[in-house]
Amino acid sequence: MFKKNTFSFLRLFATCLFVLFTVSGSIVFAEVAKIDSNFDGKMDQWRHTTADGKVFKVEHDTNFDGNIDQVEHFVGDKILAKVEFDADKNGKMDQIQYYSDQGKLDRIEKDSKNTGKFDWNEKFDSDGKIERTEIDENGDGKVDIWQYFDDNQKIKQTVYDTDFNGTTDRWDYFANEKLEKVGFDTNADHKPDQWQFFKGTNVLVKVENDTNFDGRTDRWEIFDPSGKMTRIEADRNFDGKPDMVQEQ
Repeated sequence: MFKKNTFSFLRLFATCLFVLFTVSGSIVFAEVAKIDSNFDGKMDQWRHTTADGKVFKVEHDTNFDGNIDQVEHFVGDKILAKVEFDADKNGKMDQIQYYSDQGKLDRIEKDSKNTGKFDWNEKFDSDGKIERTEIDENGDGKVDIWQYFDDNQKIKQTVYDTDFNGTTDRWDYFANEKLEKVGFDTNADHKPDQWQFFKGTNVLVKVENDTNFDGRTDRWEIFDPSGKMTRIEADRNFDGKPDMVQEQ
């Protein structure tokens, strides 16, 4: 009985090995080609291929210090799927680029503060142009800054959750990459009730306030080019027209 059980176990084990080697052949029989790309006598590139000769990973030592700092991942017939980078060469991957099925750049994740957490995410359109950036400023795992870009890849709007409570409370708008106006939600109703307007190089020229939070401006503050307030206008009865003007 013991010999019979032993024989059955060995036969089962052999069968499992056969299945493992057959199903995972591309991994078990993978080969690694080592390359010295700069002819300094040290290997700085490692090309991993499957049993049928397809490259599925390439590792690079781009600054020739003996450490891998870039890893390219491929699928199918050498279609680029993902690239990992150690941008600051500290031994940790801190940037990952993801590609679409057509091999076009889809998004980028970054550990922008070298904390070990990926806190920066860039999203690209089908033409490889950046559409938006999502940032986790305080490292709590939630996005609290959103940047949006126009067709020329210039920033057109930034939205903030400044108190990290999960709701947006500041809106920055840009024209030709220059700050044009900023909206603030001062009463936490998720709507802007103060607008600051800028000209030139972030020179404040006007502030509009909705003091009763009805969605309409009822107080205006005017500033000169030096940033000094010169006039205040107020709509005290909230009929949409200024009924008080005070020169400063």
